[in-house]
Amino acid sequence: MPRLKTQAAKESLLRRVRKQRLKYITILPSLITILNGVCGFGAIVFASKGPTASLGQFPYLAIAGYMILLAMIADMLDGRVARMSRSTSSFGGQLDSLCDIISFGVAPAFLMLKVLEYKLAGLAELNPAFVSFLQRFIWLVAAAYISCAAIRLARFNVENEEDESAHMSFIGLPCPAAAGVIVSLVIFQQENVPQFNAIAYALPFLTLAVAGLMVSRIRYPHIVNQYFKGKKPFAHLIRVLLLFAFVIWSRQAALVLIFCSFAASSFVKWLYYKVLRRRGYLALATETAQGAVEISEPDSNV
Repeated sequence: MPRLKTQAAKESLLRRVRKQRLKYITILPSLITILNGVCGFGAIVFASKGPTASLGQFPYLAIAGYMILLAMIADMLDGRVARMSRSTSSFGGQLDSLCDIISFGVAPAFLMLKVLEYKLAGLAELNPAFVSFLQRFIWLVAAAYISCAAIRLARFNVENEEDESAHMSFIGLPCPAAAGVIVSLVIFQQENVPQFNAIAYALPFLTLAVAGLMVSRIRYPHIVNQYFKGKKPFAHLIRVLLLFAFVIWSRQAALVLIFCSFAASSFVKWLYYKVLRRRGYLALATETAQGAVEISEPDSNV
């Protein structure tokens, strides 16, 4: 009798597994998503070659940054293609998150590590104990960034809805935008001012900042759906043309401006509405209360 129960339990488990087995997938969106992950892996490979190597006039660290930017383009296209073809699925969402953690989690953290390792290697005149402390700090920053990126993606998968109306904003800084802050600064430093060390030394602190913004509850707009989809005022076209002109004039500076301003804009708004305006309301309430007390008190000279 126990053997029969065990056999029946095995058959029931096999039936459930067969029901959950994936039979069909959408080819084009899946290929674009895999391209995202491959670009992230390529960025890690180029970054591992170090800051002294270059391909012509392009440093390998800058090429690694451009590979992450290419992964961002693939990340934008796969969801758009899936929604246009009405082929969104749970498989596509899970595959997208797995590729995102490579391209926008591991790759930017590794890129930041390689930039700082080279800079710390040139600080031989400092105390070795202090240099060791800085190395451990940088590793902890990279680990914190990867952890926050993984949490951000997992939370997005749980809370996200598949209808298009739910894609007007994001809760927390999106992982591609967080990676863009790191990547844009690395590209600008490597191609424009390779000897300017202040940008490299600021990278760990900026990495911690964007890691915190990823897991925050600050709302960030969906740029494509809010500013490019549908009819918009004529001033939007002028702004876009000016932005394109800036990109043509200096793509490195334009990347820094775009990603850093996007990451900081919603945080500044949140700070204003949650902190500064609240203090203003408290001060106004205090002044109103004091005025009411003065009016209610009788004049002793009467």
